Amino acid sequence: MRWLLTETSISGKKLLCWTSPCQPPITMGIPVFILAGLLVHFVFLVSIFDIYFSSPLVHGMTPQQTPLPPPARRLVLFVADGLRADSLYELDGNNTSHAPYLRGILENNGSWGISHTRVPTESRPGHVALIAGFYEDVSAVAKGWKENPVEFDSVFNESKYTWSWGSPDILPMFAKGATGDHVYTFCYTAESEDFGAQDASKLDTWVFDHVKSFFNSSRSNQTLFSALNEEKVVLFMHLLGIDTNGHAHRPNSREYKENIRKVDEGVKEIASMLESFYGNDGKTAFILTSDHGMTDWGSHGAGHPSETLTPLIVWGAGVNYPQKVTSQFFEDNFLKEWKLENLKRLDVNQADIAPLMASLIGVPFPLNSVGTLPLEYLNNSAHFKAESMFTNAVQVLEQFKVKMNQKKATTLSFLFTPFKPLSDSEQINFLRKTRLYIQQQKYDEAVSLCKTLINLALEGLSYYHTYDRLFLGLSIAMGFMGWTTYVILVIVKTHTNLTKTVQSSDKESAALLYGFAFVGMMITFFLLIQTSPWTYYIYCLLPVPVWYAVMRELHVIQNLTANLWSLPISQSLGFILISILGIEILVFSFFYRATLTVGLLVFAGWPVITQLWVQAKTTTLIWTVLCALLALFPLMPVVGREPNIPLVIAAGLLTLLISGFSLASSCKSENKYRNNEDMKVHFYQMLSIALSTYVVSNTHNSLKNKQGLPVFNQIISWTTLVSSSVLPLLSPTFLFQRLFSILLSLMATYLLLSTGYEALFPLVLSGLMFVWIHMEQEALQHYGLSLKPKLAVFNFAYATDITQFRQLHLDDIRRSFFFVFFIVTAFFGTGNIASVNSFDPASVYCFLTVFSPFMMGGLLLLKVVIPFVLVSCAFEAVQVTTQLSSKSLFLIVLVISDIMALHFFFLVKDYGSWLEIGTSISHYVLVMSLTIFMMLMNGLAQLLTTKRLDLSRRTKHHAT
Repeated sequence: MRWLLTETSISGKKLLCWTSPCQPPITMGIPVFILAGLLVHFVFLVSIFDIYFSSPLVHGMTPQQTPLPPPARRLVLFVADGLRADSLYELDGNNTSHAPYLRGILENNGSWGISHTRVPTESRPGHVALIAGFYEDVSAVAKGWKENPVEFDSVFNESKYTWSWGSPDILPMFAKGATGDHVYTFCYTAESEDFGAQDASKLDTWVFDHVKSFFNSSRSNQTLFSALNEEKVVLFMHLLGIDTNGHAHRPNSREYKENIRKVDEGVKEIASMLESFYGNDGKTAFILTSDHGMTDWGSHGAGHPSETLTPLIVWGAGVNYPQKVTSQFFEDNFLKEWKLENLKRLDVNQADIAPLMASLIGVPFPLNSVGTLPLEYLNNSAHFKAESMFTNAVQVLEQFKVKMNQKKATTLSFLFTPFKPLSDSEQINFLRKTRLYIQQQKYDEAVSLCKTLINLALEGLSYYHTYDRLFLGLSIAMGFMGWTTYVILVIVKTHTNLTKTVQSSDKESAALLYGFAFVGMMITFFLLIQTSPWTYYIYCLLPVPVWYAVMRELHVIQNLTANLWSLPISQSLGFILISILGIEILVFSFFYRATLTVGLLVFAGWPVITQLWVQAKTTTLIWTVLCALLALFPLMPVVGREPNIPLVIAAGLLTLLISGFSLASSCKSENKYRNNEDMKVHFYQMLSIALSTYVVSNTHNSLKNKQGLPVFNQIISWTTLVSSSVLPLLSPTFLFQRLFSILLSLMATYLLLSTGYEALFPLVLSGLMFVWIHMEQEALQHYGLSLKPKLAVFNFAYATDITQFRQLHLDDIRRSFFFVFFIVTAFFGTGNIASVNSFDPASVYCFLTVFSPFMMGGLLLLKVVIPFVLVSCAFEAVQVTTQLSSKSLFLIVLVISDIMALHFFFLVKDYGSWLEIGTSISHYVLVMSLTIFMMLMNGLAQLLTTKRLDLSRRTKHHAT
């Protein structure tokens, strides 16, 4: 079938329309096209992790150990999970510290500073950086907290013995990663990690109590006693209470601060007990730090300073005493706030703590560590510091050499470009000169040279780690542009008559096929001789079939270009400029939510600009009001920062009121399209809304009173979640009845996942969607494209039976843009979901309070998806009521979203602050997920709107 480009005159207006003959549209090949689209987009999505987030680890290095005797025989590591630097160091209104013992340590006995973490600020990557000395790639977080996706060395592995106490989510990964049987773990049960518990600080009390009983029991166990008195011993205490209380009550709460006080007391008791146990031998070193901080609203994962700034206090054997200073400069103003301006602040990167621990107890530096030994923390001879620094430099250089040799072995010699600042001769020169300085006792010069060598080796590691990035990036970009071009050509060829049917000769087709086959073989051969990973074959070969498909339609491109040149330049430029502006607004909204407000206000004026308001004044007024109301949401603070349960209850009551009004008006009009079974479904949905409202209120009060999550509430929540996907399928398939049923079912679940104003968001969004459907009918009539159908009796179930499809009009591009804009609004309307810390764990407390990262993540994802489903169902209604095949509009939507994705692909970067890097990656992942989601949601929306379970018929059948 071909769509015809025709000029139509309606009411004195000349319109350019795409018309179709009176025959059904082509549907052959749609499943194959969607499957290919899903596959291509999945490759594009996964590629970013291979290009930017591949594992930095290498293996095959030789362990490096400082040759001089260490100052400490044992190390005690306290990690207060989720402890912010300011929460520990700040003073309260009475100028007293929340942690008086630790405050006394940093003022009188040890050194202190801030440890700067990296994104993602989660427990697993934080602990890996602390104990293994390297920054784990982000994809490892998704592979589980308890297992090691890649093998790595750690301080625990290099120690003679390590005993650890704490969370079952952290300790096992270091025990499993260790060689031999010398890392011992003692964990409480996973069920103990309950955000709704009476007192989460009991997790820390458990640790301190078990450490004390462990040492007491060792006095009657000679084997254990002897092991504890060995050198190179590590004692690790993971303290999860502060993190749990921060999630449950926020970091500024009384519970969070009281937990800090309890940890302070526990650290004091453990330090005193250990000094006594070891006879005050002065051979114990202590480190207290945190894996990550926490936002004011109780979340973490992104790069906000409250998440990346963690405390570091070190004291004991081999550690410097406090250093008095008259002035010191830092970009922040914390020193004055904390009243610590006269004590030297020694900031480190989180990975620097691993070499510090290794140096204190004299174990080899972890093989994969990229940390630089912070010498200012050490209280030792200049010779020891120089030797330690030299060991550190050689250890990092070993990684560089292995990485260089790996890349050299998999790259053709004439294509290999070495890292020039560290050529083989330069490496030898650095090492020889450093060793000479140490022999000549020029320790400061030796340390300076070592630091230079470490920095160069780290640059070289990054250079070889990202060696193929440009090559892979160009391959993906080529595939991206080819796919988008192909989709545009499918639209032009299938739905317009802008092109003439040209039968290409067999010779031309064969030449084209052989040409692209030859290119594919050359790429395969090139990758094969370089022993490239199998994923490289996918990324590099993907553009070949895509561009082959494009080049097969070369005549379409030629005809399209000729047709475009024949149009008035002002019209063509105007259309292109408006399209670019629209897509830029969508891209801009990912960075600034307020952009959505501007867009919605423009939408509010759309009927006035197009003169639609003349024929539909009431509908236009409601449209304008709802656009203005929805425009308020992007201006509000991100969800979760300030919980407001009364607003959630108000949203529930408002939903009940609207559904009650709908039921009353339906009964009053004696709606013949409703029967008793339909009424029962409606009543059950109203009951679900009422129960959800009650559960939210009751759960909040129960957790506030520290009584935990009531089992009854939990059962109701999970039942509501399951039923919300089934109930809409029991309702009539008449347009507004089915859409309203979908809203009620999803609203019941959304209320359970809400903590504040966002509970009102689906109501306003759905209201706007209902009016949008009406407005599109008015637009159809306005352009004279179709008669206005009666929406009240429009049935989704029979929409697929339409064989006469109307003209495809240029206005349909505007419809598709509206859909994409509403989808982005559904994503960003109540928060910046591109940032991990926008998620509030309190959202899932009606379902569970025991820590379960994947279950909680799944529920939070569902909360994000619900507004998406509402918009998708409305778009399905727009498609069928405007008599368009779903394929035609969906293809336009696909082009818009793919252009956005390509935009974000070029915005991805691996330089700048960690917040900028993380944001650029998450934006690309988000828009790619959005594109894949839209393909899946297209099918889900059809299922939710057109299918109906015939339970009532079966019931009647048995009754007779």
